[in-house]
Amino acid sequence: AEPHSHVVNVETRSLMCVCRPCYLLFTRDGAAAGKFKAVPARYLNLPGLVLTDAQWDSLQIPVGIAFFFFNSSLGRMVVFYPGPAGATESLLALETWDELVKLNPALETLGADVEALLVRNLKRRENFGCYIVPIDACYELVGRIRRCWKGFDGGEDAWNEIDGFFADLRVRSGETSAEAGISA
Repeated sequence: AEPHSHVVNVETRSLMCVCRPCYLLFTRDGAAAGKFKAVPARYLNLPGLVLTDAQWDSLQIPVGIAFFFFNSSLGRMVVFYPGPAGATESLLALETWDELVKLNPALETLGADVEALLVRNLKRRENFGCYIVPIDACYELVGRIRRCWKGFDGGEDAWNEIDGFFADLRVRSGETSAEAGISA
């Protein structure tokens, strides 16, 4: 319930809650021989991110929300989408990711294992948003969806929870252009 920091255990792909002094131990590259990485608190709104319908379709994500991050254990970008059963991995064509980065250099700044590109591409609600977020925010969204989802389409409570999450995300996020390769 209290705000606290997280670290990622790179080997087990798990998030761990830590106190502030312990968090600070893992903020440098290579700390703990690279086994643990501190999750930063950077939130960026990327309103100008270029992601065409054809690119989205090529990702073969069956829902309108997905998050992308570099998994250093696998040595590649991965994409997950949240659902009532948790986070589900989708195959990511490297060519598609490379094309996105060429069009949106800010994506080169993602911290491996600890930051993600979170995309909301919900045509049914005419809502599109792209954000660079800490990886724990992605799993917070997954948890909220799992907790509220009912039936086939989630129900109104689940969609209110999703809308609330993204409204909060917009407030927490600074705005940058997707072309900028800088962080806020």
